[in-house]
Amino acid sequence: MYKRVMLKLSGEALAGDKGFGIDFEIVQKVGKEIKKVVDLEIEVGIVIGAGNIWRGRYGKGMDRTTADHMGMLATCINALALQDSLERLGVETRVQTAIEMKAIAEPFIRRRAMRHLEKGRVVIFGAGSGNPYFTTDTVAALRAAEIEADVILYAKNVDGVYEKDPSIYPDAKKFDKLTYLNIFEMGLQAIDSTAASLCMDNNIPAIIFGLNEEDSILRAISGEKIGTIVCNN
Repeated sequence: MYKRVMLKLSGEALAGDKGFGIDFEIVQKVGKEIKKVVDLEIEVGIVIGAGNIWRGRYGKGMDRTTADHMGMLATCINALALQDSLERLGVETRVQTAIEMKAIAEPFIRRRAMRHLEKGRVVIFGAGSGNPYFTTDTVAALRAAEIEADVILYAKNVDGVYEKDPSIYPDAKKFDKLTYLNIFEMGLQAIDSTAASLCMDNNIPAIIFGLNEEDSILRAISGEKIGTIVCNN
């Protein structure tokens, strides 16, 4: 059991079967799963992607920095939706953003974030790192290092890391455990290379698993064999 965890949620997971936007039934389900973790007195930080609303690649011909800033704002929409869900479940929550928007969220301040966690509040980190050219997978690794998280939980649409895309190749082999060096050597696309480098350099293990499985977050934290574990050795 871990004391402090960083949970990375993909934006697409919040869209459910709709494929776009926010499915509030899914958000409520995710909120209930997070509450089960909080009830065990585990400190939880969260980073959410924005793929259900915007991806930089959608803006063909658009300036990359502008497209990435739009993505950062989209993560804040998702963060507020999850905050609302958690607080309706009685879980005290704070949203901190890398780009200041004082009317709706706190600015990201590391010591304040850690104090919130120590008091049992869930902290959702929005607006990415505040800089373009960084994915939310990388931001999850960065914030995990900053708040001294014990593990990063990458909750994806796929139930682990495969040698090739299982949606295209049904015979694709799933890995139970990998090292970060394996990720680089095999060119696996489980998380981006910058995120993997940050985790490797800071010796933070990651568990990559499917969000759609029942109680998947709790099971991953409890040490159950779920998804793929990635670590240094």
